[in-house]
Amino acid sequence: MTDLDFRHDVDHPVPGPPNTNLADILERVLDKGIVIAGDIKIDLLDIELLTIRLRLFVASVDTAKKAGIDWWETDPALSSRAARSALREENRELRARLEALESGPRETSSAGR
Repeated sequence: MTDLDFRHDVDHPVPGPPNTNLADILERVLDKGIVIAGDIKIDLLDIELLTIRLRLFVASVDTAKKAGIDWWETDPALSSRAARSALREENRELRARLEALESGPRETSSAGR
């Protein structure tokens, strides 16, 4: 090949991969979902001191629901409906305990008089 052959190739650049921007990549990740998992383990003289397991699932709400993940709907810190439900349950339990305490044996307190 001569020097002229190389110059001829420069006139016709080889096509590269298509350009994708961050929005396209993010849309694809949210549509399909991505899981990142990792473990951190700290040992000292073959004695396990600490183990941390990290799991990260990045996806759209629809994709997460398809995967069976919907904890944000039942977490009182994230859902007002779940917070109201938790508050109702707590009130029900407290009323039951109060009723049990009030309906307890009153004979001992009246017998001492």
